Amino acid sequence: MDVIALDVSNGRSYYVLYQDNICQFEGEIKHDKKGFMRIQQLVESCHSVPEIVFEATGVYSRVIERFCQNNNFRYYLLNPLEARKQTDSLRVNKTDISDAHKLAQTHYFHERKPTNSFSPQYQKMRQLSRWYESNEQEIKKVRNQLHVFLVQSFPEYEKYFSSISSEFALEIIQLFPHPKRLEDLSRTKIKNLILKTTRKNISSQRALIKAEELLRLSELSYPAVSEQSIEVRLVAHWANELLQLVLLKNEIKKELIDKALHFKEFYIYKSFPGIGELTAALLIAELGDLTRFDNPKQLNAYVGIDIQRYQSGNSGTYDRISKRGNTFARKILFNTVNNMIRAQKSGPNHIVDYYYRAKEKPRAKKHKVALIGCMDRFLKSIHNLVFLGQLYDYDLSPQ
Repeated sequence: MDVIALDVSNGRSYYVLYQDNICQFEGEIKHDKKGFMRIQQLVESCHSVPEIVFEATGVYSRVIERFCQNNNFRYYLLNPLEARKQTDSLRVNKTDISDAHKLAQTHYFHERKPTNSFSPQYQKMRQLSRWYESNEQEIKKVRNQLHVFLVQSFPEYEKYFSSISSEFALEIIQLFPHPKRLEDLSRTKIKNLILKTTRKNISSQRALIKAEELLRLSELSYPAVSEQSIEVRLVAHWANELLQLVLLKNEIKKELIDKALHFKEFYIYKSFPGIGELTAALLIAELGDLTRFDNPKQLNAYVGIDIQRYQSGNSGTYDRISKRGNTFARKILFNTVNNMIRAQKSGPNHIVDYYYRAKEKPRAKKHKVALIGCMDRFLKSIHNLVFLGQLYDYDLSPQ
């Protein structure tokens, strides 16, 4: 068997070619066309189709993955923890050269599973999902910045608006970041400004009511800073930043759902009570094609909720989840189960039934422990339904 192993770093890789566990060639390439041409020539020189092995190194190994996919090469992308465990017995010195050799040597006596890459459709969904998550994190940061300055400039806004992150609220805050900005304006002038500068489709009468409410707020407000202060400018700045992020979030959400409509999994996931369009789209993005998993245990390991047991000597035995899988998928699943429990009145659900059974005394489980059990059952259910091509049916579900 021919094996090409690469130790991947930023912009370059050290590679070795082994044939029948004997090193035939080694060298270093840059991650450019010339470098990958050398790997392609090496593949063509082999007696048999080589197996390509490398360790996942975040964004740096993505280019190696793409090269293998474009050329239909069989490759093995190893989790860093898995690679370390397999090569530990061989590691004396830790260098790029030695790591490449050890990855190749261990490939002969470890049964590794070839990497099944996401199809382009699933890959696009995942990219949108990660962009959505990144945008959510940015919104949290910017919302905190806005809060810091808004409580000094116009604190009444936080109680007046049901959500300070709504488009309408942010547009009003930009218009009137300080009570003084309303002082010399009539209610009609404020109404006209609201109708002209906000995206919310409200009637003239409704805008007039909003204008009167804003005037009352300005009369009651006693801000900590003057109208000319830097804090007031920062309120307008952060409100604009947050508004742009919220608009972007809505665009990403729409694109995610539109693309998800073309997957059969979308309708299977949505058939569960408590799962909406966005959640179904995010599950597709992070779990991908479930048919690549032979059984639900592999899916559990991918998500990182597979159980690890710890026991030593006379110390007690305890179990916990590995948390080694897809963090984003695990977070989405956790929120999905929580949503099912909150929306239990929307329809019968065996996942919710299990949660309440797990919480019953005398052996009541803690909330998070019960949720992990629910996640396990949900993954088993969707794995089975995707293979069968069926929608969720409470009467047919395991109790």
